[in-house]
Amino acid sequence: MDTRGRLVDVLMLPGFVAEDDGNWIGYTSYENRAGDIEIVVLESLLEGQGVASALLAKCAREAVSEAARRLWLLTSNDNTPALRFYQRRGFVLVAVHRDAITHARANLKPEIPLTGKDDIPLRDEIELELPHAIWPDFIERYSWPRP
Repeated sequence: MDTRGRLVDVLMLPGFVAEDDGNWIGYTSYENRAGDIEIVVLESLLEGQGVASALLAKCAREAVSEAARRLWLLTSNDNTPALRFYQRRGFVLVAVHRDAITHARANLKPEIPLTGKDDIPLRDEIELELPHAIWPDFIERYSWPRP
């Protein structure tokens, strides 16, 4: 996977798996880069069931245990469902890396398509961050199992 102009082998990163009766229903991987934890992959196989939120809570808990300064992620400019999802959970937009995907396509991964969701030109990375002050409430609200 390309993230901020470099390729990352997500299979080599730490992460978490959500299971139901032994079946994977979601997974996430993250990378701690000098105290900044980047969520590199977040995938839920069941929409609307809280799987992705619970996996984010696991990442936030890990950020606390690693005394991280920051918990952040990137998404592409076409991924409006992800932008909605993250912002509704308290993530804030902190940067738009203009033409980052265009550069990645030219220099790292030529297989990146020109258009993405809803035929939106795929070109920018949008950076979001979960503010440190809300980590405890976020963990409490979204962790599984819930009391």
